[in-house]
Amino acid sequence: MFPDIAKAGFLVGAQGGDGVMFGPDGKVMGYYNATALSYGLQAGAQSFHQAIFMMTPGALNLGPSVVVIDEGKAKSMTTTTLQSDVYAFIYGQEGLMAGLGVQGLKITKIKP
Repeated sequence: MFPDIAKAGFLVGAQGGDGVMFGPDGKVMGYYNATALSYGLQAGAQSFHQAIFMMTPGALNLGPSVVVIDEGKAKSMTTTTLQSDVYAFIYGQEGLMAGLGVQGLKITKIKP
């Protein structure tokens, strides 16, 4: 769960924020930092919240197969329609960010 991520860019963009990982039992497993760089036709600034759900134990090795879910599609999801290992839900967007580009995201564990 990343409660506050800030993103800004003009051709080159960056985003970042800190979060926490909860285990299946609800206990805190660790604290993490998410940073991303992007390049392309983009301009603006925004903040948002992001929840990432790892559906299998193997999903902890995050790969390029993350499915981003918008609010409308999330309303129709059931256990039979969930077929990916990792889902990212973005909500609470504020500000304006528009564009088309390529982005890479890195999630790093914060040492206590």
